[in-house]
Amino acid sequence: MENTNEMTIVFDSRPVNEGLARVTVAAFCTQLNPTLEEVADIKTAVSEAVTNCIIHGYEGKVHKIRLSCRLRGRELLIDVADEGVGIKDVAKAMEPMYTTKPEKDRSGMGFTFMEAFMDEVSVESQVGKGTIVHMKKAIRR
Repeated sequence: MENTNEMTIVFDSRPVNEGLARVTVAAFCTQLNPTLEEVADIKTAVSEAVTNCIIHGYEGKVHKIRLSCRLRGRELLIDVADEGVGIKDVAKAMEPMYTTKPEKDRSGMGFTFMEAFMDEVSVESQVGKGTIVHMKKAIRR
């Protein structure tokens, strides 16, 4: 049997819950004994994904965000999902500096940060149905 451990939380798409998501993932991955740098990277990537759900997926309205984590050997797999507006052009959305909300001082660097801090990032999205951001990080110790 594969050595896995999983957890899922569902929370409201309120900015205050970004901290909850960060801390929950950090606590979950401690069983792999990550470095402080690895934990910081993971927390930053989770923050960016959750913020995207709040600002872009739900456009500030309060709905649910699902955060799932799974350990597979020394890998941490994270999915952050919303049932919001979806992304019409995922490739375009993942380009550095691209933002659909320039009036909100969005830098357009969310996906770029996720890709910088995680080993792998992929996005599934359907317009009108929502988005799932899949992230993977190997814990090196």
